[in-house]
Amino acid sequence: MASTPVSSSAPPPPSSRTKALGVAAMVTTVVLWASAFVGIRAIGPHFSPGSLTLGRLAIAAVVLSLLVLPQLLKSRLLPRGREWWPILAYGAMWFCGYNVALNAAEHVLDAGTSALLINVNPILVAIMAGIFLKEGFPRWLIIGSLVAFAGVALIAVGSGQPSRSGESATADVAGVLLCLLAAVLAAVSVIVQKPVLRKFPAAQATWFGILVGALCCLPFTGQLVAEVQAAPPEATLGLAYLGVFPTAIAFTTWAYALSLIEAGKLAATTYLVPGTTILISWLVLGEIPTALGMAGGLVCLVGVGLTRRRTRPGRKPKAAEQVPGPAAELAPTAEPAAKRSASA
Repeated sequence: MASTPVSSSAPPPPSSRTKALGVAAMVTTVVLWASAFVGIRAIGPHFSPGSLTLGRLAIAAVVLSLLVLPQLLKSRLLPRGREWWPILAYGAMWFCGYNVALNAAEHVLDAGTSALLINVNPILVAIMAGIFLKEGFPRWLIIGSLVAFAGVALIAVGSGQPSRSGESATADVAGVLLCLLAAVLAAVSVIVQKPVLRKFPAAQATWFGILVGALCCLPFTGQLVAEVQAAPPEATLGLAYLGVFPTAIAFTTWAYALSLIEAGKLAATTYLVPGTTILISWLVLGEIPTALGMAGGLVCLVGVGLTRRRTRPGRKPKAAEQVPGPAAELAPTAEPAAKRSASA
């Protein structure tokens, strides 16, 4: 009996601290990832997609090793056997494939448009969570997904129109497809990474993935060395910034938040990235997406907002309240089930 008060009074303080830490991690991730779109666009003329990815990952690996290696020497907790498979998967898909595709896309698309296209990622996460994590497909998820993909179509049309007379639209369409590929790779990686964070701390899980991604990018080593030698100092500093902040720090804060929050709910916070990117891009690079791109971005935001609507219980709880006996006992479980379904 003495243990009851302890268990009931202990949870609130950790819960509030956890929420505060989770919010701080999410805000940090959003701002730094938004700055990454601008940084990639700024130094893109000096680095090819593969070498830029390798440079980011190499710098991030060195920075995170200062934090992770002392922890590993104490805990000696390393992945074993099949535990490596999900790490290899999100390391190759997210840290290598996603970044190479995004870097290539930003050679032809502005930072804001790229961020808007990547913003379909939360919808893909929700869909895959419904399939693989058995979270279901609430009505508003389906409606919002259709609206958001209509927005993607508008962005694609806007990007497909040549911005200057005589220019070809083919490259811009290729950029849109590359962004969508990057979004798919990131979404799959979120689902794959979630179980890894149940055993390994966020920094370690991120570091393992970065090492895998860097190994996948080793064929670009010669290209990176040549481009660093030819690049101006400010471009090299930009590469260092991308490696330290949007990669080492932001991916770690993302992993930390993912260890505390459901994947679908956390993915919803990335809805804030495009608007933040457009603001930073306008201030730093003077870039503004096309009118259709902006309209499509707004439609995307409306769509992803609809996916977060909660399905109300409706008439079923009222009917249950009027039925005495066993039917009434089912009423308390009906509402939580609906809420779980709606939050998928």
